[in-house]
Amino acid sequence: MGWTIQALHVGTLVDFPRAALTYHRGFGEVHDVAMIMFLITGGPHPVIVDTGTGDEETTRRLHGYTLERTPAQHPLAALEAAGVDPADVGTVINTHLHWDHSSNNHVFPNARIVVQKAELAYAVDPLEPNLAAFERQPGVTPAWVEALGRTTTVEGDVEILPGISVVHLPGHTPGSQGVLVDGASGQRHLLAGDCVDLHANWQGDAKLSRIPSGSFTDLAAYMESFRKIERLGVNVIPSHDVEVVKQGTFA
Repeated sequence: MGWTIQALHVGTLVDFPRAALTYHRGFGEVHDVAMIMFLITGGPHPVIVDTGTGDEETTRRLHGYTLERTPAQHPLAALEAAGVDPADVGTVINTHLHWDHSSNNHVFPNARIVVQKAELAYAVDPLEPNLAAFERQPGVTPAWVEALGRTTTVEGDVEILPGISVVHLPGHTPGSQGVLVDGASGQRHLLAGDCVDLHANWQGDAKLSRIPSGSFTDLAAYMESFRKIERLGVNVIPSHDVEVVKQGTFA
C-alpha cells in the first residue's frame, strides 16, 4: 500500500522575518511563508499532518503577524476542494504544538491526535521565551487544548499506520517529530515539521551543511536530528516553503 500526500495551502504569513527561519541569516529581510496542512490519502482513512493557524485577527492579536488567507485557503474549504470530509479524518499528527501547526485540531471531530509525549509536557509549561509560540499567555487558552480529549502521546519513533510512522526530531521543540510516509510511487517522504522550514534549511550554504531554524530549544539536539534525517535517506518536505504548495502532490 502506498500513500499520496497533498500540501494544502491554508494561508500565508506575509513579510515574515527571514532570520526567524534561517539561523543568523537574512537579518532585516522579510519573505512570505506558506502555512501548510498536509493531507495523506490511500489508506483506511485520511490522515492530516499539522492543522495550521487560527484566523487572521487571532494571528495578529496574539502573535503580531499578518496572515493572508483567501476563502479557498480556509482549512475547511481546502479540505472540501480535496474531497475530504473532516469527520472522515481518522488521524491527525502534529509535528509539534506551536500555534501555526495545531490551531485547527478541533475541526476533525473523530480523529485521534498524535503528538510526542515530550511535546505535550513542554507545551503545558514552556520556558518563558517559548510561551507565545505555545499560546501560554495570560487569559489565552491554546487552540490545541480544545481537542485535548482526543490527543494521545507517543515516545520516539513509532508506526502510526502501515506506511506512516513518526520520527522524533527534537531541537526546534523538545517533542518535534517528522512523519515518514511510504509514497504510492515507491518513494519515501519525510514531512519534516519545523526541523526543516524551507528547502534552504536542508540545502545548507557555504558555512553550514544544514541550517537550523532561528527558533529552537536545544541546538545540539537539532543538529543531531539533521544527522538522523540524513541516515533515513528520504525525500525531505519542508513545512513552510512556498515551493511545496506549488508542487502540491507527492507520491
